[in-house]
Amino acid sequence: MQEKNNISTNRRARFDYAILETLEAGIELKGTEVKSLRSGKASLSDSFARPDNGEIFIYNLHIDPYAFGNRANPDPLRPRKLLLHKREIRRLTEEVTAKSVTLIPLKLYFKNGLVKVELALAKGKKVYDKRRAIRDREEDRELRKQFSKR
Repeated sequence: MQEKNNISTNRRARFDYAILETLEAGIELKGTEVKSLRSGKASLSDSFARPDNGEIFIYNLHIDPYAFGNRANPDPLRPRKLLLHKREIRRLTEEVTAKSVTLIPLKLYFKNGLVKVELALAKGKKVYDKRRAIRDREEDRELRKQFSKR
């Protein structure tokens, strides 16, 4: 049985993007960053991943400096390398460049003691798609409210 402890989720991602595919990746971290993540000090908002020189890096992932660390605490917004197989990196690089999709982190969590990122290949939604999603959500809420009164 695999244990998953959720650290942080990107709640805006599913609203702003149409998710095409998800995958799991490891992330390269420094020691104090892991300690900070264990206390739940991370933010995925505005973060994204991008291929660079045959590797994939995640940008704008904010991990608070460890409270009991020293001056060797790493920069909270530094780019962090994602750990994927070469064939996955190659495939993702091709899809990002050819299909004009982007890599968005959806979740950051611990799995068997290791920090993992759930990445999504996503295409940006237009404004009218977002309005439709809001309208559908409100209609669904109204239907549930009517059924609960019965």
